[in-house]
Amino acid sequence: MQLKISRFVVALVIVSVLMLSGCSTKQVTTDSSSASTATEASTQTSTEADTQALTQKLLASKDTSETGMQDLPRLEGKATVVMTVKGSPITIEVDGVDAPITAGNFVDLVNRGVYDGLVFHRVIRQPQPFVVQGGDPQTKDPKFSGTAGTGSFTDPKTGRIRYIPLEIKPKGSQDPIYDKTFKEAGITQPPVLQHKLGAVAMARSQMPSSASSQFYFALADLGFLDGDYAVFGNVTNGMDVVNKIQQGDRIDSAKVTKGLEHLKNGGK
Repeated sequence: MQLKISRFVVALVIVSVLMLSGCSTKQVTTDSSSASTATEASTQTSTEADTQALTQKLLASKDTSETGMQDLPRLEGKATVVMTVKGSPITIEVDGVDAPITAGNFVDLVNRGVYDGLVFHRVIRQPQPFVVQGGDPQTKDPKFSGTAGTGSFTDPKTGRIRYIPLEIKPKGSQDPIYDKTFKEAGITQPPVLQHKLGAVAMARSQMPSSASSQFYFALADLGFLDGDYAVFGNVTNGMDVVNKIQQGDRIDSAKVTKGLEHLKNGGK
């Protein structure tokens, strides 16, 4: 399971920029009237209302009992995780307010010690800064000789891989949408949690709800990933450490230093 990049990424970025500039209806003029400003505000409010209505429809049509979402760890608030790499700390604010299941899964895995000793198997800085990715449980074994980036977390209680649904909350919505990318769901609003420099998000395969334990740090603003991958936190201190991570470096340890009381359905 891995977040893929290819020569098409550059083209994708260009297309994304063109789409943004081409679709924008907001204009800045020196003589704009109050009427046009009011119309613009009304249009924005209408768009947010439409997004909220569509999100509620998607949630209503989704039987959460079928996905087992009610049994997954949830983070009902925020938490702080300190991840140490080569002796240096990286502080991560984990957002359970806007991504409760994705954040809960991460905090639960940290609390279980799953990330301790794992390798960062993918580091992409050329031709432009992209991501540092890790979290494959197979890489804890120093003798592992398979393909890193193909592993997931297996719940010892069930003996099954724990997958979590794609979870992204649109701006203007009270709830995230699940199991669908924004494009698939017809959402045009940007997400609340975006791929800004230092964002922490879940890696997955082509199937939207296939994330498990692998995560990545964004090494730049990666807006073209917004609405496709689930951001659940951001680096608040130690980005200089992230920028020094090399492929093959291991996570010394990861600890929940604050907010563990907000974790529900977690366990060891």
